[in-house]
Amino acid sequence: MVRAASLVAGVLEGGNLTDAFERLMAAHPAWSDASRGAVRDLAWSTLRDYRHGDVVLDRLLRSPPPTVIHALLLVALLRLRQRPEQAHTVVDQAVQAAAVSMPALKNMVNGVLRNALRQQAKWAQWTQADEEARHGFPAWWIARVRTTAGEGWEAVLASGNERPPMAVRANARRSTPDKMLAELDAAGIAARRLENDAILLDHPVAVARLPGFAEGRVSVQDAGAQWAARLLAPQAGERVLDACAAPGGKTAHLLESADIELLALELDAGRAERIGRNLARLGLGAQIKVADCRQLSRWWDGRPFDRILADVPCSASGVVRRHPDIKWLRRETDIVQFAAQQAEILDALWQTLAPGGTMLYVTCSVFDEENAEQIARFCTRHADAERLAPCGHPDLKLLPNAEHDGFYYALLRKQA
Repeated sequence: MVRAASLVAGVLEGGNLTDAFERLMAAHPAWSDASRGAVRDLAWSTLRDYRHGDVVLDRLLRSPPPTVIHALLLVALLRLRQRPEQAHTVVDQAVQAAAVSMPALKNMVNGVLRNALRQQAKWAQWTQADEEARHGFPAWWIARVRTTAGEGWEAVLASGNERPPMAVRANARRSTPDKMLAELDAAGIAARRLENDAILLDHPVAVARLPGFAEGRVSVQDAGAQWAARLLAPQAGERVLDACAAPGGKTAHLLESADIELLALELDAGRAERIGRNLARLGLGAQIKVADCRQLSRWWDGRPFDRILADVPCSASGVVRRHPDIKWLRRETDIVQFAAQQAEILDALWQTLAPGGTMLYVTCSVFDEENAEQIARFCTRHADAERLAPCGHPDLKLLPNAEHDGFYYALLRKQA
C-alpha cells in the first residue's frame, strides 16, 4: 500500500506514472514479479478510479490533506472496496503508513477511514450523483468522447477504465502467426488470431512466459497498433522513415515486413536507445537518429522517402487504460497544443516524401481534433495530397474495446 500510494502521490503532484513506476522497480531489483505486479495493479487501479475515491473523501474531509496522505487515503479506499472482508487490516496498514510518512496525521487517517466504513452504504449514491466519478473521467473529456463516439460514447469511456488486453506479434523473419499460436498453446497460454494477424491473448501474462520472447520470435504490441505496418505496406528496396519512432514497436514491424532502408527518428535520446535494444532482440537493423523531425536541416540528407510513418505525439486518449494518470493530468487546452504540433510535423514531413510516395498518419487518440479534423485541414493546405482508403474507408478509426486500444489511421499519397 505504501509503495502504491507513493506512485499515486507523484501523479497528484503532476508526475508521470509509468516513469515513476520504472524508477521504483529499478530501486528494488530483488522484488518478485508478484510484488511488482501487486504494486502496479494497486496504483493503476486507484488512478483509474481516482474520482470515485475523491468524491468519498470530499464528504469526509474538512480540508484537503497533504498530497502523500491524500494518495494514501485514495489507495486505502480502493482496498476497502476491493476487499471489504479485510477492512480492519486495510485501516491498520494505512495508519501505520501514515505514522511513517506524517506521524501527526495518523489519527486523522484512522478517523477518516473508520468514518468511511460506517458510511460505506452511501458511497454508490455519492458517486452516482457525480458525473466524473460515475464515468471515471474529467467532465471535459466526457463531453469530447460524447461528441466523437456518438451513441457508443459510454462504452468508450467504460473501456478506458478496464484493464487493457494483451496482444503479441510474431516476428515474420523468425516465425509465423500459426507457429506462434502453436507455441502459446503448448505453453498453456490461450490466444486467437485477429484480422490483421495480431495474436490476442485470452488473459495477460508476464513477458517472461511468452515462448520465444528472449530469442526474438515474438513482441508484445497492441492489436490496434499492428495495423500500422499493414496499412503503410513497405516494399523491398524502399526508403522508409519512421518519424516518431520510440519505443520501436512499429519500427520493428516495418522491418519485419520487407527488406527496406529505414531511418528511425526520436527526439529523446533515452527513448532512442530503447529502439536500438528492441531491434537488437529481434535481429533487425535500422539507422537511428536523435532529432526533432520538424527540423529538417538537423537530420534530412535531401533524399526523398518512398513511405513515411508519422505516428505523432498526441493526447494518448485511446490508450488511457494503460496510462490512467493521463486523464487526470491532461487539460482540454492540451488538445489544441497537440493539434498544432501535429500540423507542424505533417507539413515538415510532407517535404521529404517522394512524389507518388505514401505517408501514414497515426495517433492513439479518440479526439476528432487530432484525427479526422487534422487530416482535413492538412489536405486543404496541400493540394497535392490524395487521401487513400485503407480497409475501404478514407480513414481507419479504432475505438478502444476488448481487443485493442484506440487508434486513428489516415493514408495519404503525394501526387506526382
